[in-house]
Amino acid sequence: MAVIQKEPIATSKSKFTLKNILLGSAIALVIIFSLAPVLWQLLTSFKVNEDISAVPTVYFPTRFTLDHYLNLFIRKPFWRYILNSAFVSIVSTALALAIGAPAAYALARLRPWGEKVILAGILIVTLFPGILLFLGLLEIVQMLKLGNNYLALIIPYTAINLPLTILVMRSFFQQLPKDLEDSAKMDGYNTIQMLVQILLPMTWPALVTTGILTFIFAWNEYIFALTFITRDELKTIPVATAQLGGASIFEIPYGPIAAATVLGTLPLVLLVLFFQRQIVRGLTAGAVKG
Repeated sequence: MAVIQKEPIATSKSKFTLKNILLGSAIALVIIFSLAPVLWQLLTSFKVNEDISAVPTVYFPTRFTLDHYLNLFIRKPFWRYILNSAFVSIVSTALALAIGAPAAYALARLRPWGEKVILAGILIVTLFPGILLFLGLLEIVQMLKLGNNYLALIIPYTAINLPLTILVMRSFFQQLPKDLEDSAKMDGYNTIQMLVQILLPMTWPALVTTGILTFIFAWNEYIFALTFITRDELKTIPVATAQLGGASIFEIPYGPIAAATVLGTLPLVLLVLFFQRQIVRGLTAGAVKG
């Protein structure tokens, strides 16, 4: 009786090819290169002063301290700076979304007169760096006597972030099916009710994406906050961090500056990690059609 021999099943090629190894090494190098400054600041914030000023440089310390963090709250009202940054960022973000979302819907669906001119103007504004607006804003702040007032930061931050908010939200509104709005109108919804109760919940990823980008800009902005706010109790984190002083005029407090940088960056990291899925959906929406 003849025996039928089965041919051996071809095994898949090994994943450890030269191409995959080179690709993995390149990705690892990019990640290390990108995260190295962050890791350096984090380690510096926990180093003792002797290791910070040591020669040769101590990259990975064996002695750790929390004194730099404690000094931020003992010598300076750092909690106040954090609350100032949070208040200005949250209010400007909320205003940008509250104004930008209806404007984006109007441009996407209502087709106002001069729509193309308005869109062209918004695109042109996004091309200008914020620093070019500095002198004009300074004149306005002085004329309205808004110096040392939260409004001196909230109003410019809102205005600068409005074009991005409108452009992102408009693209989302254009992707929504028109039949949904027609059905809502037949059910008795007016435009505002339909926008607030039906459309905005469906554009949640876009709201999160634009909101976080607006929040990050307001949280990290330095030039306007440095110029328009001079009272210490109203300063934001970037300005307060840059103005940290040492025991003498010749000492640079690397440890407290690193600690302040970590504390100022941590809320943004947590915010992005918490909303990472919505951010990805918001940034990739419309990239693939069909």
